[in-house]
Amino acid sequence: MKKILLPVLLLLFSLSLKAQFTNSVGARQAAMGNSGLVLTDIWSASHNQAGLAKLKGIAGGAYFANNFGMSELGMKAVALAAPISKYGNIGLNYQYFGYGLYNESKFGLSYAMQLGKRVSAGIQLDYFLVNQALEYGKKGAPVGEIGILTEPIDHLYIAAHIFNVSRASFADYQSEKIPSVLRIGMGYNFSKKVLFTIEAEKDLELPALFRSGIEYQLIKDLFLRVGVAKQNNLTTQYSFGAGYGYKGIVFDFAFTQHQMLGYTSQFGLSYTFIKKKTPVITAP
Repeated sequence: MKKILLPVLLLLFSLSLKAQFTNSVGARQAAMGNSGLVLTDIWSASHNQAGLAKLKGIAGGAYFANNFGMSELGMKAVALAAPISKYGNIGLNYQYFGYGLYNESKFGLSYAMQLGKRVSAGIQLDYFLVNQALEYGKKGAPVGEIGILTEPIDHLYIAAHIFNVSRASFADYQSEKIPSVLRIGMGYNFSKKVLFTIEAEKDLELPALFRSGIEYQLIKDLFLRVGVAKQNNLTTQYSFGAGYGYKGIVFDFAFTQHQMLGYTSQFGLSYTFIKKKTPVITAP
């Protein structure tokens, strides 16, 4: 039964969530419906590289997602970012999805910097590798990403991100194309304890996807989160989770429920080394 179900889940997972290419990782973001464009932490490397410019020190993170309770659909990721004097921050990240007979890898090199007090921008060069069993072999392609994050007025954040700027592909066939995706979003701090985020995503080949999330600081260093993602009348995904930070270490977890595919658990661990005492989890 599992051998029959696995290919179907791989196809649905790829089509509905675009897992093999856009791979938006991070348990904090997942708990908020994956509306992570304005969030500024190590996983900005996956959502909006402009957010990396806000990091105040050397940061690293690890992430794991157990998609629908099947190890073959597991997602793993690691990321590292560091400041380079006054010239901004650089980052490295790696993501892996799948299992022995079919897997996808993404290698990313990013650079982000402040363009002023209220504007930051970031770029990333990726290399995608798809490994398929038997005669299908391996295929790879370079892809570019670019993002911007602004704070036009206090407590209001607006962001945009383009994935696959050059519309790169593995081949000319429709099934071999890499998605080109535009995301725009905003966030607002209603208070020091409440952050609201909302965003829209448009793949050139698929209907628009809308996401929203709320993060609430229950007590010092403890955050609760909920979110939802909806793609027209096709799919709806609900999520919730929490995060806790202590002396530079942050642990996040999230659970998501997809109406077609089931439940996913996600976990993240990150560490930020800051010379000066600065809050690790900020809003955004």
